[in-house]
Amino acid sequence: MRIPILYEDNHLLIVEKPVNIPVQGDNTGDRDLLTILKEDLKVRYQKPGNVYLGLVHRLDRPVGGVIVFAKTSKAASRMSDVIRRQAMERKYFTVVRGNPTRNRAVLVHHLMKNKQKNKVYAVSPSHKGAKEASLEYVKVADNERHSLLSVELHTGRSHQIRVQLSREGTPIYGDQKYGQDVNLPGQQIALWAYSLRFEHPVKKEMIEVECPPPSEYPWDLFDRVLT
Repeated sequence: MRIPILYEDNHLLIVEKPVNIPVQGDNTGDRDLLTILKEDLKVRYQKPGNVYLGLVHRLDRPVGGVIVFAKTSKAASRMSDVIRRQAMERKYFTVVRGNPTRNRAVLVHHLMKNKQKNKVYAVSPSHKGAKEASLEYVKVADNERHSLLSVELHTGRSHQIRVQLSREGTPIYGDQKYGQDVNLPGQQIALWAYSLRFEHPVKKEMIEVECPPPSEYPWDLFDRVLT
């Protein structure tokens, strides 16, 4: 599998994650992105032994787009601090069912993950184990049945974009987990990480990488905007 490289230096590797492959190994045993990239680095740089590649953040298995890995332990440690300080700007495009009541809004919910079901629920702030989740969305375009949103994460909770938009009454197209009432089995979720911006952990310069979603349904409903 060829993984498009969007940025690479001695410290970082930023790629376009394909949809429907896990970022790291899981209990399915399916090929994962981390292993694929390690194998590629080993071949490209003719490295003997094990190749180091640090996982900095994650994307859900069905979601594609920009993702960054650390090529050294020093970069991994510093990037972990970037994530901890919420100093990485992460933006997504998504096509949702329906039309949001507001063209722009900050959404704040408290979320709890059921690890056995691998599902996240919005709960009251006082609920044991609840974690605050915040994002901001802007409606970019719409038609009779769908809206294209640009979403910026303020926190990095599991499944948070999917859960929060579903709670607002605009579930993401193709999301069977949080929009099973309006989506059909087999539809590809329309959620795409299109932009990352952060300070380079070693060079201390701003890095900004963008990657547009594929030109296929339902993204092609908004081709004029996305291109």
